[in-house]
Amino acid sequence: MNKTYYFISDIHLGLQEASIEKKKERRLVKLLYLLGETADEIFIVGDLYDYWFEYRRVYQKGFFRTLTALQDLVEKGVTVHYLIGNHDFMHRDFFEKEIGVKLYEDGNFFKLNSTNFYIAHGDGLVQNDFGYKILKKIFRNKMIQQLYSFIHPDIGIKIASGTSKSSREYTTVKDYGESDGLLKAAQKKIDEGAEYVLFGHLHQRQNIKYKNGHYVNLGSWLEKPCYGAFIDNQFKIIDWE
Repeated sequence: MNKTYYFISDIHLGLQEASIEKKKERRLVKLLYLLGETADEIFIVGDLYDYWFEYRRVYQKGFFRTLTALQDLVEKGVTVHYLIGNHDFMHRDFFEKEIGVKLYEDGNFFKLNSTNFYIAHGDGLVQNDFGYKILKKIFRNKMIQQLYSFIHPDIGIKIASGTSKSSREYTTVKDYGESDGLLKAAQKKIDEGAEYVLFGHLHQRQNIKYKNGHYVNLGSWLEKPCYGAFIDNQFKIIDWE
């Protein structure tokens, strides 16, 4: 029997003022419980949070309803995958040990039913984005993260918030040239055998046919909340109220 898979990306919890974020979280939690009624597996394709920094014994406050909903799904038997994005990359082991979510630092191939998927957030895959690639190596370095963890959480999380803002501003003004770097990255993965390539990061909803595969970008909740669904071996993006 075929399984049912759902995908969300670029929610950016914590980006805007509290009243807006509470409303966004209510919509997200409602969606997670709805999807949990039929889901076998759910993929979070990066940037669930606008910033995330996790200490060994401390994690940032807020959005506990989202964390509870994810744990409820896992305890119900739904497999939850979390592919880390460029805004929520400072993870340790909270999601894996406390909630039971499968965490991935980079993109991966997945066999969903009988279909080959390559899924990644998409950051660092644009060929001419050398500046970000260097920053990514620095921020993802475990020794640097360990040293950073010695900073008091009130200060460390504030710095993480500022870093997230800088990353968004850099991405907004960066000139990537005429070609779509993520499309080229997706085409390469399709040439390697993927039938679907799923990215986020770009904040532009796309579904582009290439040879025998499809490149799908899941868009962003900053414009129009939506989610991806792979049901009966058919993929579609669905708007969420």
